[in-house]
Amino acid sequence: MAKHRLHRAFKLDLAKLALGATAVAGVLGTHAAVNADTASQAAAGTTAAGTAGTAARPYVAKVSDESAKGKVNVTAAQVLATAKAQVGTTEDANGGGTKFQKWYASSQRAGETVARDGGNRQAYVNAAWCSMFVSWVGNQTGATPQIGWDAYTVAHAKWFAANDRWGTEAKPGAVVFFSWGGSKDLSAIQHVGFVVKNNGDGTISTIEGNTGNGKVEERVRPTSQVVGYGYPSYAA
Repeated sequence: MAKHRLHRAFKLDLAKLALGATAVAGVLGTHAAVNADTASQAAAGTTAAGTAGTAARPYVAKVSDESAKGKVNVTAAQVLATAKAQVGTTEDANGGGTKFQKWYASSQRAGETVARDGGNRQAYVNAAWCSMFVSWVGNQTGATPQIGWDAYTVAHAKWFAANDRWGTEAKPGAVVFFSWGGSKDLSAIQHVGFVVKNNGDGTISTIEGNTGNGKVEERVRPTSQVVGYGYPSYAA
């Protein structure tokens, strides 16, 4: 599973380490998008990498195309149906090889995040993939301008915040970001998925990639673990 690949997916040698905190923090941050059952192992690495990455290079993520700021002709129900259709999809024995990782590795966005974080495209094929799953669903439904795309959960959350689409209310189709320790700091984010519904009892139902044993699964999560929600501007 992804938790076993936090230090393997990008091969950091001394030359890369010499590039400084910006690249190193970003690279480690990519792997901080760990699966939902890796709280103890991921918490320290995610917080350290996320904090360093934020300090070294603020994430500027405003939508540049004015047309992308409006609603797209995609509903929350359509996005959730696409996500749900992937339930049961699993990674291979090496913790990778999913269509989500392969798609991201070949995407335009991968080139941009490699330039930002270091590493190389091929490394995404076996990297932690919860944020790649969310990004893939956005791409498949035509909602990328509203859902965003990234391999790093912290950067993905900051994209929503930078575009004034961030809040604390669970809504169907919202992109939910988790920190297992209960932090509300975006730099502490460790995992991401889609909200299916607010259960009204202090929990939410979700669809998440890279959870359980490296699968897409439907889960129930306590809201105490939620950092916040990104709100795509869906069609009615």
